[in-house]
Amino acid sequence: MRICVCVKQVPDTTEIKIDPVTNTLIRAGVPSIVNPFDACALEVAARIKDKDPSTEITILTMGPDQAKEAQKECLAVGGDKAYLCSGREFGGSDTLATSYILAKAIETIEVKDGKFDLILGGKQAIDGDTGQVGPEIASHMGLPQVTYAMEVEIDGNNAIVKRESDKGYDMISVPMPAVITVVKTSFEPRYPTIKSKMAARKKEIAVLTPADLVELANIDLAQCGLKGSPTKVKKTYTPTRNADCVMIAEETAAESANKLAGLLADAKVL
Repeated sequence: MRICVCVKQVPDTTEIKIDPVTNTLIRAGVPSIVNPFDACALEVAARIKDKDPSTEITILTMGPDQAKEAQKECLAVGGDKAYLCSGREFGGSDTLATSYILAKAIETIEVKDGKFDLILGGKQAIDGDTGQVGPEIASHMGLPQVTYAMEVEIDGNNAIVKRESDKGYDMISVPMPAVITVVKTSFEPRYPTIKSKMAARKKEIAVLTPADLVELANIDLAQCGLKGSPTKVKKTYTPTRNADCVMIAEETAAESANKLAGLLADAKVL
């Protein structure tokens, strides 16, 4: 069993500030963390490995050299090897370009190491919250996909996925290879030990350059980076908070509803 876990290093959103002049994120001095949903996806992979120790987990990240720190954390909690997809040509990619690059990076790794049975990732990254990259990877690679996975079990050539739904959960069987995106699970991601941290520090992280992806996966660089991104961010800003409110607490629910309707009518909302 070979599993690829796509992981993103993101800013710690509790520390994010917006530049009031440029309306862009102020990243200077902001700590970076492993995207929490990706950490859950890694834990799902690690639990599969617990049941089948022959399982190999590969961590894949696209980003600058500093993203290796996030990968080291992942190697300390179940990852066996890691690849960093990095290059100036990839900078500024939107979700479509990012998913295309990651799909080609996965193809490149498969040429080097062999085919993956599962490709896992978080349902979304907490900095963009789009939830698009995982499904787009599946589309680029022509693979079946299951989103909002809570748990994953392996049954022969199929993955049995407990999928979150509005009414509880669904049990879905999907043939492998497949792409699965993971929600926040009921079980917490495991913590590294001192021994596993030291071992992770010694592991080499291979870098996949644009040239590597051209050679081994025939990537079209025109579909990467800003020039390959059909969507653009026009502005980022902090929403204006309005704390004005009216508390309605009449004797009965009917009286409260009538008063609310009257207030909405006066405000010309109704």
